[in-house]
Amino acid sequence: MDVIEAHVRRLPALDDRWTPRPWAREELEAALVEGEVAGIATHPLDNVRANILMLLDGDPDKLFGLSGLPGTFGFDDILDLVAAGAGSPIDHDARYGDVEIAPSPIVDACAAMGERLARACVDGERVLLATGHPIGLALLYHAIDGLLAASGARVITPAQGIRWRQGHLPHDWMIDHWGGVGLLTDGREPRHTHWPDAMERMLADETPDLVVADHGFAGATIEAGIETLSIADVNDPALIMARAQGRTDVVVVMDDHVDPVAYWPCFQALAAAF
Repeated sequence: MDVIEAHVRRLPALDDRWTPRPWAREELEAALVEGEVAGIATHPLDNVRANILMLLDGDPDKLFGLSGLPGTFGFDDILDLVAAGAGSPIDHDARYGDVEIAPSPIVDACAAMGERLARACVDGERVLLATGHPIGLALLYHAIDGLLAASGARVITPAQGIRWRQGHLPHDWMIDHWGGVGLLTDGREPRHTHWPDAMERMLADETPDLVVADHGFAGATIEAGIETLSIADVNDPALIMARAQGRTDVVVVMDDHVDPVAYWPCFQALAAAF
């Protein structure tokens, strides 16, 4: 059994909530809160603040391959950007506590993502999908892949099987794809990653017209000047900052690592554009 097959066997199957059909906006928003995609974020305020400080210090793990950060943004500016993206205020004087994510901006951003993807299908554009969260976001990307493949877009899978060794690590890194969804693996399982390396290798193999991605996969394509539709959590502000700089447009700000099934409202919101 190969790496991707073993990974897929551990994921839930897509149920009828992933079949595109009309939903009332209120139902989608309620489901986002129920599934904890919205509401109180997994990452509390102290984690959000710590990651902002690491980004300000130039930690590559928080930069996602993006140059020009933090740019002119200071700590309070970044906290304000996160709050605006999440649609909920954050107390600048607080050090601990919950961070909340409103469901309405998620629905709006997913709808915008769907509109752009629908145009890509009409125009037969080459679309690249990739995720650094191969558990939490896997079903969402897989459903988008199926929707695009059925609607006329060319979903590309560059650098399939490419391997490289990094420093002292006792294993190779490898690019693999679940259908049309690019993943980074260590030869045993897909891995959570913030780094741009895998996407940089994909881009060296083939340049897409449009990208749907997160973490360093999205950072690398934004850095390369490729139109990117991305997903960001409240504790990873790099992509949100890139949007504020005018380098990207659609960024879905939500909790990116809850039950994979919980993201079906995101899919329905974007599928409504097709």
